[in-house]
Amino acid sequence: MAEEELGPSLAQMDPATKDENVLSFLIDMKIVAKAAEDKKVADSDEFKKRMAFARNRLLMDSLLAQEGKAATTDDAMKKVYEEASKQITGEQEVRARHILVETEDEAKAVKAELDKGADFADLAKKKSKDPGSADGGDLGFFTKEQMVPEFSAVAFTLEPGKISDPVKSQFGWHIIKVEEKRNRKAPEFDQVKPQIEQYVTRKAQADYVAKLRTEAKVERLDQPAADASKDAKPADSKMAPPAKK
Repeated sequence: MAEEELGPSLAQMDPATKDENVLSFLIDMKIVAKAAEDKKVADSDEFKKRMAFARNRLLMDSLLAQEGKAATTDDAMKKVYEEASKQITGEQEVRARHILVETEDEAKAVKAELDKGADFADLAKKKSKDPGSADGGDLGFFTKEQMVPEFSAVAFTLEPGKISDPVKSQFGWHIIKVEEKRNRKAPEFDQVKPQIEQYVTRKAQADYVAKLRTEAKVERLDQPAADASKDAKPADSKMAPPAKK
């Protein structure tokens, strides 16, 4: 628990240093806690309120961690994977390069050099202001939604090997070369298993809270009872992250 509390501050430490820091933290915590007891800190109203809140939060986190863990079965995760794969598979992807410049005149000059036989990747390294220019303007594979509409409209129309005329977008002027087109394939299950596990866990937790909401009698003192029941909504799932493993 102390390691969880200290979190990222331990990440770059070697095991011996990490153990020493955790132990030092625990020693200091016990010493200061004893001093707080001697000063009757636990008797204050503020402490009691914080203790009640911490107890409720720990109870909530512990129960939701149990519900999330119980929901993340192989069958549940594979069902989510199969449904997502159906939406991904078959969507077209394009791999393209581009040269990005400030003005239309610059773009026309670049296109003229390409028409004369200049190498696209070499010209991208020399002329493009895009951060990917060092890779010859290579953007890798992308779907239509991953690029601005003006760019995608041209890239998905061009045939592989073809070079576009200047294309204007919010970023400047582009010259686009399409390298390859393919139908998108879903990643292997093992590649995305951690993301699927997190999704299934969070969904199970949110559904469980929603279920408890429908069964509970909620009274809000800041509004009439009927309105309180109508307005009651499950808390954001961010309030209850999956338990750390």
